Amino acid sequence: MITKFFSDAHNAIFSPLKSWAEQSTANWNILIGVGFLLVMGSAILVYVLYKKTGQDDERTNKIFLKSSSYMLLAIILCDIIFPKDDMWTIFFLFKYTLAFLAGGIYMAVQYKRDFS
Repeated sequence: MITKFFSDAHNAIFSPLKSWAEQSTANWNILIGVGFLLVMGSAILVYVLYKKTGQDDERTNKIFLKSSSYMLLAIILCDIIFPKDDMWTIFFLFKYTLAFLAGGIYMAVQYKRDFS
């Protein structure tokens, strides 16, 4: 019963996205383009906050380690949630977008807390 619930929820979430993306090549390209822009923007956010945080020392190493653990947690959660049979390359983009965003948001909060 629980497996059927998760299967139905999974189909309800990802089936409309799959049908929309497969309607035309423009929709597919929009999905890939948005995913690529999001992953690049998130990676730039993490890099900028990494540089703004400063030199490696005891305080910043703790921040970077905690940020990396949030990124790993986001990757694991996305591996559990996202489908693995169809559209896996697009969900691969969104998985790493969410991971970079999780790490970047943590570093932004810590930067705001430490330097404001």
